[in-house]
Amino acid sequence: MRQKNRATKQLENQFQRRIKGQKTLSTRRCANDDSFALLYQTLRVACFPLGIPYQVAMKFSFWRFSHTLLTTFCLLGLTAASGPESNIQDMELKIGIVQRFGDKPTAKLQLEPIKGDRLKLKFQVGNKQQILVTKNPVKLETVMQALPKSAVEEVVVLGTYRTFETAEDSANKWRSQGMEVEIAQPERWQVWAKRDVYSTPLLRRLLLQNIQASTKEKVYLDTKILKQVPRVSWVVDGKRYSPNDLEISTDKNLIRVNKSEKQEFARLYAGRLNLQPNAYGTYTLVNQVPLETYLRGVLPYEIGTDAPTASLEAQAILARTYALRNLRRFAADNYQLCADTHCQVYDGLNGAAAKTDRAIASTRGKVLTYKNELVDALYSSTTGGVTASFSDVWNGDDRPYLRPILDAPTNFWNLSKQSLADEKNFQKFINTQQGFNESKWDMFRWHKETPLKDIIKDLQKFLQVKNSPDAKFKTIQAMAVVKRSQSGRILELAVKTDHSTFVLHKDEVRSAFAAPKSTLFYIQPLNKGKPELWGYAFIGGGLGHGVGLSQTGAQNLAKLGWSSPKILQFYYPGTQIQILSKETKL
Repeated sequence: MRQKNRATKQLENQFQRRIKGQKTLSTRRCANDDSFALLYQTLRVACFPLGIPYQVAMKFSFWRFSHTLLTTFCLLGLTAASGPESNIQDMELKIGIVQRFGDKPTAKLQLEPIKGDRLKLKFQVGNKQQILVTKNPVKLETVMQALPKSAVEEVVVLGTYRTFETAEDSANKWRSQGMEVEIAQPERWQVWAKRDVYSTPLLRRLLLQNIQASTKEKVYLDTKILKQVPRVSWVVDGKRYSPNDLEISTDKNLIRVNKSEKQEFARLYAGRLNLQPNAYGTYTLVNQVPLETYLRGVLPYEIGTDAPTASLEAQAILARTYALRNLRRFAADNYQLCADTHCQVYDGLNGAAAKTDRAIASTRGKVLTYKNELVDALYSSTTGGVTASFSDVWNGDDRPYLRPILDAPTNFWNLSKQSLADEKNFQKFINTQQGFNESKWDMFRWHKETPLKDIIKDLQKFLQVKNSPDAKFKTIQAMAVVKRSQSGRILELAVKTDHSTFVLHKDEVRSAFAAPKSTLFYIQPLNKGKPELWGYAFIGGGLGHGVGLSQTGAQNLAKLGWSSPKILQFYYPGTQIQILSKETKL
């Protein structure tokens, strides 16, 4: 989860209200009587010719009504997707190692067996299963296939977000109102009205109309007219094939995947591969791999092979816990985890080393729990000197074991008496360099000056992706941090433009501007000797969200002689290390 580097209410007068400390209005949950009646009568007409019952108690809320009527009467036979396997003894994970293959017409992938082995390719041809075996590399290519007639592909987008955690909180709120939704990641994370429930143009438009009439949520219909679609094509023994699904395996359970023409970029993966369609009209290459083998491809890329043993063991326990806790992330695409920083970095077995393998083996089956439930095992590269609460970064309930902790071997700054929510305390803290676990790391403190034109460009792009009306501005007149958390993270940053005034919340500020490496920063306006505003200086610390363990800090504590249990207890107070069992709540 090493960090290299959203639908909110943005009302015209929010900046002034925030400064006065007023609370925003909660979202209305039910449609008004007129819009409810319109939807009810329209569906009554739509369903009656089919002989479908339509009586529904009028005391239901709009969302409960739409959920019951659409799923029970008009969409008979739909069932929810099943949850993750409960048998954890030989857990096999599904990792999307190439997530959107085919989004570029020139996309290519080469699959290779290791020396002395063969590729086994299994796919359907009509109603028959076909199996091909070859010792030669197979190159997968995408070609654009013209459709006999144009096709419409559309979804109701209920929100766009930077992270899965915030998207899931939004999804849960919609579900609490009776809506059936799903989380997708076409590029950024989005919450969609569930496609197989709102499956016709009529249902989607009625849903959109009623949401817009009853709430201020920025929902919209994303409609694409498709004249061609990508299809995967590959050749074996001079014959070309183009199946929608392809299973790839070898006798030795090792396969090389190369996204480039250069052999040195090939990555070695254990287990099997599946090339399968996803929710965006492209394909995902999924690696099916046992949990403990998966960790061999995570630790070297997350914390490195030279880290002290205790920090490697702590990382192994966290990576195992994180994987098992997050198996739901890509349910919409029929796999579980990705291979980049939106999950955990997983790059196959090329980087596997004896030291990281020993840390995995010595902690085999161990997970971190709180009250016998897997913790939300969040971690980042660097905290900037203080860890954050969950709600400092994302929407949703706080976790008792994720709270502000001074990231230092000695408690030289009392967070309760010198709260970082206070701007003066915060700036003094950021300008303190020594005594922290991360003091010697180059990203512990940073300073970036950015011209106004670049800030404007980044912010406009961010707002356009969110489909926000605030994107119509031409210039920024002022920016100010309105509210910080106890750990100093920005909770609200107000922006005044020539078009409107709005507030960026929490982790949105990292998406809206290129300069910040975390939300632990303050800003200073710069004139550069001219009367007009030149830009802003972003002055802060840390790399990533800062919640939970600092990978850099853990290494320093290990060098000081701390054991892995002590390191984990420091960053996740009140938790326990347990052997994974059927009694552990996933």
